[in-house]
Amino acid sequence: MIFETFRQAIQNVWSNKLRTFLTMLGIIIGVMAVIVIVGLGNGMTQSIKDSFSEMGTNVLSVQITGRGSRTVTVQQMYDIVDSHPEVFTGMSPTTTLDSTVKVDTTTYGYTSVKGVSETYLDMMGRTLAQGRGLTYVDITDNKKVCVVGDYIARADYGGNAIGQTIKIGSERFTIVGVLEANVSSTTDQEGTDDDMIFVPYTTAQRISKTSASSYGVVLVSDELADEGKNLLVVGIESILHAEDGYFITSLSEMLETMTSMINMVVAILTAIAAISLLVGGIGVMNIMLVSVTERTREIGTRKALGAKNSSIRLQFIIESVLLCLIGGILGIVVGLILGAIAASILGYSATAPVAAMIISVAFSMVIGIFFGYYPAGKAAKLDPIEALRYE
Repeated sequence: MIFETFRQAIQNVWSNKLRTFLTMLGIIIGVMAVIVIVGLGNGMTQSIKDSFSEMGTNVLSVQITGRGSRTVTVQQMYDIVDSHPEVFTGMSPTTTLDSTVKVDTTTYGYTSVKGVSETYLDMMGRTLAQGRGLTYVDITDNKKVCVVGDYIARADYGGNAIGQTIKIGSERFTIVGVLEANVSSTTDQEGTDDDMIFVPYTTAQRISKTSASSYGVVLVSDELADEGKNLLVVGIESILHAEDGYFITSLSEMLETMTSMINMVVAILTAIAAISLLVGGIGVMNIMLVSVTERTREIGTRKALGAKNSSIRLQFIIESVLLCLIGGILGIVVGLILGAIAASILGYSATAPVAAMIISVAFSMVIGIFFGYYPAGKAAKLDPIEALRYE
């Protein structure tokens, strides 16, 4: 009985293709919007996670402001970190140089120059393509050597930068290492992650005539971020004067905050998109009411032949659910296609999870039952004699 009812429902839906498609359009648009929004939201979240992962989510950034940068020495910071090996695995002072970078007559205005320790590149997950990294001897002897990014090595030295010199401010540095290209850098120009120079922090401090004020402290694991921050606070405050200030930030905490914000925005946009599903449901109910009116004599004939009210009601509910089911599936297909196109334009992958697809289709079917029940009930309640007289 159910199979026969389902077969008749398919025939009735297929008999008027244009009207069926227009009826499903609201469902298609609603499901499509949900799939695109969820897919792009997940893709954006994953892209941010990948970016933060490259920067090191297990690294605490310490910034000491004001006179505190002269009060807290590099050795004191090393003492704080080394006294807690169960929480910290290493540290690197960081000094930013604002000096102009020149190669022969070419001037680079956006190249980032940082003074770091010999452990910094490993901390940040950067690997060498050629040469060597900075060494402990480079730091202690204030050597004028540097490690450059892939962009500078290719743009000015044709890939043969080892042993060449580069001018930073008024000082000439010898290039001892070249970093591998950063896969997250999507543009081949100045200012990208591959347009960077790393020099010994002691040399950078001598050139800039400033003491270190920034430090990257590596945690044993992300889970120790809170404990690590507390230990740094205690250690730094025991050295600083009351009027001195400092900031300690965790990339993992920043990642959690940004992820929660993105998820909130996606949830709000998804809820707004779901409203169109309700609008589509109203369209389904409207067309089902029209269908009941058009098929009044058919309903009367079936009742006269002994069809029960429940059978009439079930047939119209199945038709309504079928419309929403097909619309939901088409919405998923269109949503995946549009999501892939949008993701390629934005530069990151975007795939809606299977759970979102299942929920979207299930929700559209629930809408079909909800908005199809009233027309189905109206059809079931028709008086067979009056129905047969209907012109």
